[in-house]
Amino acid sequence: MDKFYDDFQVGEKFISESAVISEAEIVEFARRFDPQSFHVDIEAAKASPYGGLIASGFHTLSFGFRLFIDTGAIAGCSMGSPGAEEIRWLAPVRPGDTLRTEAEVVAKRASFSDQGRGVLTISYAIINQREKTVASMRGIVLVHRIK
Repeated sequence: MDKFYDDFQVGEKFISESAVISEAEIVEFARRFDPQSFHVDIEAAKASPYGGLIASGFHTLSFGFRLFIDTGAIAGCSMGSPGAEEIRWLAPVRPGDTLRTEAEVVAKRASFSDQGRGVLTISYAIINQREKTVASMRGIVLVHRIK
């Protein structure tokens, strides 16, 4: 069922399915977008402060956001986003970690410039298999008010 601005409530939560992040995914993403040694070189990563390969924080956020998108929460209404804030990388993500995303609508308002859209502020927490939040952010999402 498609949701629109008026269907969302402050405090509403969405919990994604879980997915495993693989070593190959970590290295591939990092080679393209964040080629620091502790993301792309297994031997160098062992000698790093992390003691092994870890995912780029940007990869972690992208991976977690995809899990949220797969919930379908904004599938019928999203108009994109003007940005995010309060981005935090809280713990390393390692090959084989299982991640899920918990998202909560923390604010909503009608658009000042377009009566056909609303603005949701969504708090995202990306959580690993040990129930540790590994990354978080607050995103601003523009949504259609009606179909």
